[in-house]
Amino acid sequence: MATFGDEFCLTLITDDPALAAKADRGGVDRIGLDLERLGKAERQSGLNTRLSNHNLEDIGAVARTLQRAKLFVRVNPINGNSADEIEAVIRGGAKVIMLPFFRTADEVETFVGLVNGRALVMILLETASAVVRIREVLGVPGVDEVMVGLNDLRLELGVHNHFEVLASPLLDTIAAEVRNAKRRFSVGGVARPDDRKPPVSPDLVLAQFPRLGATGAWISRSFVQGMPPDADFAIAISAVRRRLDEWASARPEELAHARDLLADRARELALSHR
Repeated sequence: MATFGDEFCLTLITDDPALAAKADRGGVDRIGLDLERLGKAERQSGLNTRLSNHNLEDIGAVARTLQRAKLFVRVNPINGNSADEIEAVIRGGAKVIMLPFFRTADEVETFVGLVNGRALVMILLETASAVVRIREVLGVPGVDEVMVGLNDLRLELGVHNHFEVLASPLLDTIAAEVRNAKRRFSVGGVARPDDRKPPVSPDLVLAQFPRLGATGAWISRSFVQGMPPDADFAIAISAVRRRLDEWASARPEELAHARDLLADRARELALSHR
């Protein structure tokens, strides 16, 4: 019987075929490219966030390395070139396509129509407008998964760091709405449980996924960057899944305590940067 950790969907963003092959062998579920450009650099200027330089031409090289993982592509927000872009990534073999930075259900409906059942549809909830309209958005037929994009959402909400959002009642509400709509729900990213470099313990973050009923997350940049070149990717991935299982079996009060610790640490970080 599959466990919480076994079923948790891990997604790696990379245009490096060697890393993609290593992650594929190591048990990562989805691997692929981030083509989002429109408006992102301006929104996240000066922040230590993921700004990709991936190109459509990279799809084939990554796709050829994958034996197990599904090819993932994040495209641009809806624009005049969306139809051509989506056609191109589907021709390249994309099995999961993500729409970022939308504000209305109409944009989501347009995206679903362009994909037209040829790939799994994933939407990235990262604007305040989309959060306010969450029930309307979830009412669009053809949406398979919803992910909360913590970086852009925290900018729109005017809070200091994405951990504040992750530990907030707002995220509890979003997660409940997505679960009630019978959609899969992803949020944030995972680091290696034993990594001491991040400003917040990765273990406190891992505790939030079973608490929220989440089914997936990104693999963080620190997860990859902190690994020695000869490290076994499969061992690191297994450690994440094992810790997710342990948190999934924790008592509700233990999960609530982990949330409170995360919220306290997020506030400390915010105060230290004032």
